[in-house]
Amino acid sequence: MATDTVEGMSSHMRGLTVTTLSALAGIGAGVAANEITAGATDQLGIAVLIAAIVVQFPVLKVLGVDIDDFSTKDYLFVAFMTFSLWFISWGILLTTATL
Repeated sequence: MATDTVEGMSSHMRGLTVTTLSALAGIGAGVAANEITAGATDQLGIAVLIAAIVVQFPVLKVLGVDIDDFSTKDYLFVAFMTFSLWFISWGILLTTATL
């Protein structure tokens, strides 16, 4: 209705923001893992991934996403998206370095 006030983000913008940040964090973590670690077996790569996941939640709060409303599904989504793009980007960077 025209008299309704909008408080916070719409569900579409919330989803877009969470997905975009998760994707960028995953790619950034993959690039960072490639620069910091000695190779694919270095455990520091996993620490970079975990840091990328944890850092997202305060950033989302700053961007205006109400993370107090997050369910387990939302947390798993952020972790899975970040992991997937970290795995793919770091894997590509590891294989291109061996050519």
